[in-house]
Amino acid sequence: MKFAENNRISHRQLYRQMVLAFLAPFLLCLPGENRVTGISGIVGVAAALVLLVIYSFFLRRLTPWYTDPIKTFGAAGGRIIGVFFLSYVALTGAYLLDLMDELVPAVLITGIPGIVISFLAAAVCSFGTHKGMQRRGRMAEVSGGLLLGGVLLMMVLCLWQITPEYFTEMTEASVLQGKEVLKSCYGILAAFSGIGLLPFLLKDVEKRGTAGKPVVLGIVTLGGILMGMLVLIPSVLGWQRFRNEAYPVLPLLAGADLPGNVLARFDILWMGFLLYSLLFAIGSLLYYGNQIIGKSHPGRGRFWLPALVFLISLLEEEGKGILDYFGWCLAHIFVPGILICQFYMFIRGKGHRRKQRKRAVGVVTGILSVSLFMSGCGVAVEPEKRMYPMALGVDASEEGICLTYGMPDLSESTGQGKEEEDGGSRVLQISGADFTRIEKMYDQSQEKLLDMGHLQVLVMGRTLVEDGRWRMVLDYLKQEIFVGEDLYVFEAEDAGEILNWHGEDNSSAGEYITGLIRNRMSGGNITAVTLRELFYEKYKEDKILRLPIVKIRNGSLEVEV
Repeated sequence: MKFAENNRISHRQLYRQMVLAFLAPFLLCLPGENRVTGISGIVGVAAALVLLVIYSFFLRRLTPWYTDPIKTFGAAGGRIIGVFFLSYVALTGAYLLDLMDELVPAVLITGIPGIVISFLAAAVCSFGTHKGMQRRGRMAEVSGGLLLGGVLLMMVLCLWQITPEYFTEMTEASVLQGKEVLKSCYGILAAFSGIGLLPFLLKDVEKRGTAGKPVVLGIVTLGGILMGMLVLIPSVLGWQRFRNEAYPVLPLLAGADLPGNVLARFDILWMGFLLYSLLFAIGSLLYYGNQIIGKSHPGRGRFWLPALVFLISLLEEEGKGILDYFGWCLAHIFVPGILICQFYMFIRGKGHRRKQRKRAVGVVTGILSVSLFMSGCGVAVEPEKRMYPMALGVDASEEGICLTYGMPDLSESTGQGKEEEDGGSRVLQISGADFTRIEKMYDQSQEKLLDMGHLQVLVMGRTLVEDGRWRMVLDYLKQEIFVGEDLYVFEAEDAGEILNWHGEDNSSAGEYITGLIRNRMSGGNITAVTLRELFYEKYKEDKILRLPIVKIRNGSLEVEV
């Protein structure tokens, strides 16, 4: 198998990392002992999956603001957010270490103190966490399928252990109750809280625009396995035992044997799978911890973070440790806190728009309504209060960068656009040192919200293309989450001049070029270059594709390849 050295991971690697990190904690900690059980539990899991799918799309939009909290929110705000996420990572890692401390000596290895196992686990999991994501992606790609296949095989082998009377007992004893459904739903949301760290990973995913598919698939896979276990375990062990076992999946493992008793103690193999998943989960937390430390700049956590996690796992008060307190902390502190931090990120992030603010209110408040039993709603920005650029031109200028927005009826709406003689299309030009400054100038000078969701054409000046500043343009557009990656990209001697052009029928440059390129593409005469293709080439070779050239000749726009 050949791997590319670009420090990026594929969609398959992303999916398998999710499965590896969540599977063992879910199977061990969610079913049984009055946690997630019965029909109410299954319905609660299904409801949680719907909310998590919606939440995952919100997380994708947060990715640009996870990259540098200090730059985005200032030193104080960035460090506060960093400390909160770091606390979540440390306590979650300590909880998983303590879980290994309890389980491994009891069911897998005897004669070795649990504290030694926890220390060795922390040391092993800390190895390589300061490195790039690509190594973890390769590990997940190789082992994730094996783990998932092993768990599914275990479930299939357990089917032969089902007692019909046990299944009937479960259906009769577990009555659908709204309170239990809500409890189970919130429990699943809390257990899935780790996906709040996904934006640290999504920035390293190839084709980030479509990364939502593997995330959704991972959520559905994990939820499907959990729902299957909620039916399988009580059907094999019995309803009462299922409700009173602290870790009911462990006795289930003992019954998952190959036909004919081919191997003795086959459950050791299944336990090995779960142990590997736990180690991967701890390693993932330590990796994210290093990412958080690096982004909030308090120092390096290569050594002190795993030491802190290990020490927290040892803390006890009156015989109670992190295993006893973590559930309460997760439900009442970390889940609401993560959502609040993400909400704050979204409304205060770099390149913030009022449209984004309204959408953030709607999404986050909706999730909080279910998880915290509150209510709220978002408000949309009316279409007449938005400005829709059809085309964007980027040129070098004396100030640094000049952006040219091609927007119909701009002067009538804002009084600041440049109107052509026949009253056709208008443009707005703003120059500044960088894109952030230009955006700030736009927000200060224009009364209407800039909506980049209808952008069709990007024209880059030749100077930017030749001196390498095209990378800045792509980085800027990557942060503009509403810009579609299917927009067409062109090169021009002067992008501003192109966008100031208007046709005899008062058509704008964006409309004219889009129609022109689509007509020529349908005839097979030209191959256009899209923004997605530029992103791909940038990540692969750090080069820009040869762009079609647009120019004005005899008063008409022409496109040359």
